[in-house]
Amino acid sequence: MERPLTQHIPDNGAALHLREYEAVGGYSALRKALRDMEPAQVSTLVKEANLKGRGGAGFATGMKWSFVPMNVPGPKYLIANADEMEPGTFKDRWLLEGNPHQLLEGMILASYAIQATDAFVFLRWAYKDAAREMRQAIADAYTAGYLGKNILGSDFSLEMQLHTGVGRYMCGEETALLNSLEGKRATPRAKPPFPQVSGLFGKPTIVNNVETLSWISHIVNNGEAWFKSLSHTADGGTKIYGVSGRVNKPGAWELPMGITMRELLEEHAGGMRNGYRFRGALPGGASTDFLTDAHLDVKMDFAGVAAAGSRLGTGTMVVLDDHTCPVGFVHNLEHFFAQESCGFCTPCREGLPWTEKILWSLENGTGEPSDLELLERHARLLGPGNTFCALAPGAMEPLQSALKYFREDFEQHIKEKKCPYAHHQH
Repeated sequence: MERPLTQHIPDNGAALHLREYEAVGGYSALRKALRDMEPAQVSTLVKEANLKGRGGAGFATGMKWSFVPMNVPGPKYLIANADEMEPGTFKDRWLLEGNPHQLLEGMILASYAIQATDAFVFLRWAYKDAAREMRQAIADAYTAGYLGKNILGSDFSLEMQLHTGVGRYMCGEETALLNSLEGKRATPRAKPPFPQVSGLFGKPTIVNNVETLSWISHIVNNGEAWFKSLSHTADGGTKIYGVSGRVNKPGAWELPMGITMRELLEEHAGGMRNGYRFRGALPGGASTDFLTDAHLDVKMDFAGVAAAGSRLGTGTMVVLDDHTCPVGFVHNLEHFFAQESCGFCTPCREGLPWTEKILWSLENGTGEPSDLELLERHARLLGPGNTFCALAPGAMEPLQSALKYFREDFEQHIKEKKCPYAHHQH
């Protein structure tokens, strides 16, 4: 089984530095592209490989690049979204800390494809180790001639810098990220214009996730047929999957795209801990719908998880066990989302704190029968199409699916005027 993204990451937690990266073929894709390929050929290759965005939305990467106008003068920007703040998600951190040059090479190739003049790594503020490794990697890449003027003697030039955020979940949304990078309040922008045409400082801009960009050098080196062959399904490549919760071996693994939930849970995460039973899981981080044991044979790719009524999201699963209160579980998430709302639009700003307060009252024994109807109403009114961005609709996914699959737990809180799990939760 091939693991292109993670196979060279040292087991001891150290990063792969420039010389070690070059020793395993690092920057050979960049040499190949600058020597033998036109920018448009790099874009076409990525499009033909059908690389889908690994940040959660699964949008086709080559398609996104194709919207950049190539004949406009002035600067163009390429940004790596490394603002990994989705609860339960820790896949990009592994790549940032373990193989920073793989990301850089992908960014330089992507910049070449869209003819960007400047690139930024927008990094989550809490990722201090990743910041140290990225700074070092960028400095080493400049020294080696992979960044700066006339890269490797070509007529392509690229400047790159690291930007550390200030710890707002909202900055993971690409247009809020652009506002933040411009020094403004991190609120979403109206689309159109789309960032590909008018993004950072009003110039054409591409924002891609860390895991997505880490693929580019491998696709340039090995081609689209190879990329597709790595997967079990029509979505090519491998995927970094993760599992957290009361399993025997929580962690992250690079596996063929489209493995089943059951395989991920039982073979890689080692099954549930003794004395705990699987009740459900959020398949792709906090803002995805619960799936239950009826869904364990669902293939974890974009189409498979969507057909089961959820989203692949980031591919990092959060497991709910039978000793953890589903109402408390969802309350914890809604507290986070309410806190992280940027306040730009009313449904999210007002609706999420209400949702959180209702769940708090259920947990604390003061819930009313009418509360369930209120929660369902919020799930509908904060859903897709009613807000400026996907934060509130995402926040509703665990709530609406918990009401669907664990309704008796909600009703029990109201009937018994307390959380029935209180004695378990330590």
